Amino acid sequence: MNSAGNLVALNTIVRREIVRIMRIWTQTLIPPAITMTLYFVIFGKLIGSRIGQMHGFTYMQYIVPGLVMMSIITNSYGNISSSFFGAKFSRAVEEMLVSPMPNWVILLGYVTGAVTRGLVVGALVLLIALFFTDLHVAHPITTFLSVLLGATVFSLAGFVNAVFAKKFDDIALVPTFVLTPLTYLGGVFYSVDLLGEPWRSISMVNPILYMVNAFRFGVLGVSDVNIWVAFAVMLVFVIGLAAVALHLLKRGVGLRS
Repeated sequence: MNSAGNLVALNTIVRREIVRIMRIWTQTLIPPAITMTLYFVIFGKLIGSRIGQMHGFTYMQYIVPGLVMMSIITNSYGNISSSFFGAKFSRAVEEMLVSPMPNWVILLGYVTGAVTRGLVVGALVLLIALFFTDLHVAHPITTFLSVLLGATVFSLAGFVNAVFAKKFDDIALVPTFVLTPLTYLGGVFYSVDLLGEPWRSISMVNPILYMVNAFRFGVLGVSDVNIWVAFAVMLVFVIGLAAVALHLLKRGVGLRS
């Protein structure tokens, strides 16, 4: 399959994913917006007014980057895991595998769709946050790259989850028992510097901590971790998960029956 054919195939998958997201926008876009609004009201306004400042910012300003990144991570992950498993369930994946379409096109198409949903939801949540507090992006390039890499990492993780899933219940296991705990322990609502040992050391092996702090540095200019280390961690996960996903597609693990 030549490059023109690959581009057509990639465009087809991406367009189908985006159409899917917009067709069921009441399920893909509205729920996270409502959930984050409640977080802003409860944690930012009610609890934040009693906490005071953190690293020179109001508590509301401090948690906004974490909540935005949390919404990006969960929606990127959820989109690709449900979409690709749905393709497996309907046996549409088998048609793609027997076509001359390269595996990297399949993976890139689904990841692009998931990242798109993550970015749209993130922008929506950030817009809602502006009704509650003032924000001035300190480092725009860092902000964009951290969002893009964070969404890509969990899109790839969601793809791997969907490949191994055998029923729809398997899709919910990882977000419930892995993703949610890692998110809440990833510095979304607090500075990791406030933790004592051994919890601080344990938090330092949480990849979400680096994603949240990279984005927080981009927006506010403050971070609990070295920004270069944060980007290195995200790049390692992107490369590693992409290699795993491509290997699974090549072997047809969980895809051919």
